[in-house]
Amino acid sequence: MPRRYPPEFRRKVLDLLKSGRTVAEVAAALEVTDQTIYNWRNQELIDTGQKPGLSSIESAELAAARRRIAALETELAIAKRSTELLKSVMLPKGGSKRSK
Repeated sequence: MPRRYPPEFRRKVLDLLKSGRTVAEVAAALEVTDQTIYNWRNQELIDTGQKPGLSSIESAELAAARRRIAALETELAIAKRSTELLKSVMLPKGGSKRSK
Protein backbone atom coordinates (compact mmCIF):
# COMPACT_ATOMS: atom_id res chain seq x y z
CA MET A 1 0.00 0.00 0.00
CA PRO A 2 1.38 3.42 -0.90
CA ARG A 3 2.58 5.62 1.90
CA ARG A 4 0.47 8.70 2.61
CA TYR A 5 2.19 12.03 3.17
CA PRO A 6 0.53 15.01 4.87
CA PRO A 7 -0.33 17.99 2.65
CA GLU A 8 2.15 20.18 4.55
CA PHE A 9 4.98 17.82 3.64
CA ARG A 10 3.96 17.85 -0.02
CA ARG A 11 3.84 21.65 0.06
CA LYS A 12 7.36 21.75 1.55
CA VAL A 13 8.66 19.47 -1.20
CA LEU A 14 7.08 21.60 -3.93
CA ASP A 15 8.48 24.77 -2.34
CA LEU A 16 11.97 23.22 -2.37
CA LEU A 17 11.58 22.51 -6.08
CA LYS A 18 10.45 26.08 -6.73
CA SER A 19 13.51 27.37 -4.87
CA GLY A 20 15.72 25.68 -7.46
CA ARG A 21 16.55 22.32 -5.96
CA THR A 22 16.35 19.31 -8.26
CA VAL A 23 13.94 16.44 -7.85
CA ALA A 24 16.87 14.09 -7.21
CA GLU A 25 18.26 16.32 -4.44
CA VAL A 26 14.92 16.67 -2.69
CA ALA A 27 14.13 12.97 -3.07
CA ALA A 28 17.44 11.95 -1.54
CA ALA A 29 17.26 14.47 1.29
CA LEU A 30 13.69 13.63 2.32
CA GLU A 31 13.71 9.92 1.43
CA VAL A 32 10.85 10.19 -1.06
CA THR A 33 10.94 8.53 -4.46
CA ASP A 34 11.59 10.64 -7.52
CA GLN A 35 8.36 9.42 -9.09
CA THR A 36 6.33 10.54 -6.08
CA ILE A 37 7.76 14.03 -6.38
CA TYR A 38 7.11 14.11 -10.13
CA ASN A 39 3.50 13.06 -9.45
CA TRP A 40 3.07 15.84 -6.87
CA ARG A 41 4.57 18.42 -9.22
CA ASN A 42 2.32 17.25 -12.06
CA GLN A 43 -0.76 17.48 -9.82
CA GLU A 44 0.30 20.98 -8.73
CA LEU A 45 0.40 22.05 -12.38
CA ILE A 46 -3.10 20.65 -12.88
CA ASP A 47 -4.44 22.28 -9.70
CA THR A 48 -3.08 25.69 -10.73
CA GLY A 49 -4.56 25.41 -14.23
CA GLN A 50 -1.21 25.19 -16.01
CA LYS A 51 -1.96 21.71 -17.32
CA PRO A 52 -5.24 19.97 -18.23
CA GLY A 53 -6.56 17.21 -16.00
CA LEU A 54 -8.64 16.50 -12.90
CA SER A 55 -7.83 18.81 -10.01
CA SER A 56 -7.30 17.41 -6.53
CA ILE A 57 -10.74 18.66 -5.48
CA GLU A 58 -12.42 17.09 -8.50
CA SER A 59 -10.60 13.80 -7.89
CA ALA A 60 -11.72 13.77 -4.26
CA GLU A 61 -15.32 14.53 -5.26
CA LEU A 62 -15.24 11.79 -7.89
CA ALA A 63 -13.87 9.25 -5.40
CA ALA A 64 -16.57 10.20 -2.87
CA ALA A 65 -19.27 9.87 -5.54
CA ARG A 66 -17.97 6.43 -6.55
CA ARG A 67 -18.01 5.28 -2.92
CA ARG A 68 -21.59 6.55 -2.53
CA ILE A 69 -22.68 4.81 -5.74
CA ALA A 70 -21.14 1.55 -4.56
CA ALA A 71 -22.96 1.85 -1.21
CA LEU A 72 -26.27 2.59 -2.95
CA GLU A 73 -25.78 -0.35 -5.33
CA THR A 74 -25.20 -2.61 -2.34
CA GLU A 75 -28.35 -1.31 -0.63
CA LEU A 76 -30.34 -1.85 -3.81
CA ALA A 77 -29.09 -5.42 -4.17
CA ILE A 78 -30.08 -6.14 -0.56
CA ALA A 79 -33.53 -4.64 -1.09
CA LYS A 80 -34.05 -6.68 -4.27
CA ARG A 81 -32.99 -9.90 -2.55
CA SER A 82 -35.26 -9.14 0.43
CA THR A 83 -38.19 -8.60 -1.92
CA GLU A 84 -37.49 -11.91 -3.66
CA LEU A 85 -37.35 -13.75 -0.34
CA LEU A 86 -40.57 -12.16 0.90
CA LYS A 87 -42.38 -13.00 -2.33
CA SER A 88 -41.38 -16.64 -2.00
CA VAL A 89 -42.93 -17.00 1.47
CA MET A 90 -46.09 -14.93 0.94
CA LEU A 91 -49.38 -16.46 -0.14
CA PRO A 92 -50.77 -15.45 -3.52
CA LYS A 93 -53.60 -12.89 -3.58
CA GLY A 94 -56.96 -14.35 -2.80
CA GLY A 95 -55.38 -17.25 -0.91
CA SER A 96 -56.38 -18.08 2.60
CA LYS A 97 -54.23 -18.88 5.59
CA ARG A 98 -56.92 -20.99 7.22
CA SER A 99 -57.57 -24.55 6.18
CA LYS A 100 -61.11 -25.92 6.35
